[in-house]
Amino acid sequence: MPDTAVSTRALTKRYGDVTAVDSLDLDVRRGEIYGFLGRNGAGKTTAIRMLLGLVRPSGGEVTVLGRRILPGGPSVFSHIGFLVETATAYPNLTVRENLDIQRRLTGSPARTVADSIGLLRLDPYADRRAGTLSLGNKQRLALARALLHSPELLVLDEPANGLDPAGIVEIRGLLRSLADERGVTVFMSSHILAEVAHLADRIGIVHHGRLVEESSRDELAAKARAFAAGAYTPEEREQALLTLDLERYFLARTSDDSIDGGA
Repeated sequence: MPDTAVSTRALTKRYGDVTAVDSLDLDVRRGEIYGFLGRNGAGKTTAIRMLLGLVRPSGGEVTVLGRRILPGGPSVFSHIGFLVETATAYPNLTVRENLDIQRRLTGSPARTVADSIGLLRLDPYADRRAGTLSLGNKQRLALARALLHSPELLVLDEPANGLDPAGIVEIRGLLRSLADERGVTVFMSSHILAEVAHLADRIGIVHHGRLVEESSRDELAAKARAFAAGAYTPEEREQALLTLDLERYFLARTSDDSIDGGA
């Protein structure tokens, strides 16, 4: 589909007797921010690795930007920026040198290094070795690398990891502007509902490798309010509505005995 950036059909990954991803069907529209939510161990990172062709599926298929993804096959990486699981960099090279390597690999213009440093507010650390950076600034460097070549699609695994509250708000604004102003598609995973509740256009909840629910941001907020109305005292309900406490809704939803699937 021309308006679909990411599509999976019955995507499955098994490791022996363990099913990490179980018949996953996704359709991520171009230009939207899609939040892929689940607890740690729910299968989010394994699914992302299959989206990028880093892990061979046990079954099903993946299409990204109109191209079927197969390990070792033709890549669409020139159109994708990604951050998977852990922010990595060459520790003995500076921030600027790390980004220059990425620029050369992607064939990007020389100016993109300075642009990425400014975009992620890494100017004070540009000539500092990456190995000396804090966890939050390593995350910023990884995001700068992902964005350096102006990708059509961003695939981000826990992008707020290590960031302080101000940094989380800043990155949230950056991702929103990329989607709204440049039409970039953002596929982001998280185990924190509040993180994507303020950002994602649509949210898919994955549990034991299965997509158990998919809602727009407004739909999920409405469900959370309905849950709060029935489960809280009046004082707790007021606080839940003020903070948009989706965590209790999610915990109740995914602890339902009717939800089964692989580990």
